[in-house]
Amino acid sequence: MKRIFLFTLLIHFNKTFCQSLQTPKLQEKFVLVVHGGAGTLLKSQMTPEKEKAYTDALDEALMAGYEILKAGGTALDAVEACVKILEDNPLFNAGKGAVFTNDGRNELDASIMDGKSRKAGSVAGVSRIKNPVTAARAVMEKSRHVMLIGGGAESFARLQGLEMVDPSYFYTESRWKSLQKIKAQDSAALQLDHSDTSGKSSVQVSNIENEKHGTVGAVALDRHGNLAAATSTGGMTNKRFGRVGDSPVIGAGTYADNNTAAISCTGWGEYFIRLVLAKTVCDMMEYGKMSLKKAADIMIKQKLPALGGDGGLIAVDKHGNIAMPFCTEGMYRGYILHTGKKVIKIYKD
Repeated sequence: MKRIFLFTLLIHFNKTFCQSLQTPKLQEKFVLVVHGGAGTLLKSQMTPEKEKAYTDALDEALMAGYEILKAGGTALDAVEACVKILEDNPLFNAGKGAVFTNDGRNELDASIMDGKSRKAGSVAGVSRIKNPVTAARAVMEKSRHVMLIGGGAESFARLQGLEMVDPSYFYTESRWKSLQKIKAQDSAALQLDHSDTSGKSSVQVSNIENEKHGTVGAVALDRHGNLAAATSTGGMTNKRFGRVGDSPVIGAGTYADNNTAAISCTGWGEYFIRLVLAKTVCDMMEYGKMSLKKAADIMIKQKLPALGGDGGLIAVDKHGNIAMPFCTEGMYRGYILHTGKKVIKIYKD
């Protein structure tokens, strides 16, 4: 009887030991960072009520992702959940709050990337997918492709059973009024270009561009030690000819690599594409042996404005270090640590 007991105990011990080897211990540390776009964000132009609405929205996104990470969920699940919440909020230029094109349409872009496998997915120019970030993830996980666009992306989303909406779902009165305002300003700027040699027209165009773009995004380090990034946008107000910015371009607006960092960008997309900005930050870390902060600061505060662009990024590296640089007046941003410490900001420090 004693031998049977000892034999049973030994079997139980071996089974438990083998399971412990197969199930890696979760690390305590995890980090989540979100952004809601960068631009001319001045406290003097923001009412207390509107400021609270933005901070509450960022807080909601952070907490949704935090609960996923705290429970041992993946960085991919966390960044998708965060971005979906921001896509559903009309305050932000993504999903429900997407801006209008020149011909009065909403054309949305999104991307997502897994730092462990470096698999990625994106969609561009869609107008019937409720949550483009979820469609981007479906492209990554359920197709052999990285980017799908327009009607093809929407057909794929339907096949995957994703929630589709009528294009009118994306209509918001404030965005419609912004389109009319931008069209009027663009017309005035064009007239100045033809009739004024004082240089005022270039200043006016610059002011217009500050109102034209915005993005949402999230980056995370999970308890498994994996990184992920996701970005979503409605693009530029008054954009034409099927223009696509950096948000769905892997390496420009979104990038994640477990060897370096996860990055989501926001700003004037053409310049982020030309700089391959997100991937360049990771390359500076890997090959230049720079810290995340130094690499991100060089690209956002030096290289980007030197080329004529503006914007910002959020990033977290493999060690959990955070960077949130921007070269505009403000950027909707926030982060939460495994300790529960949470920081949400809008303006320059």
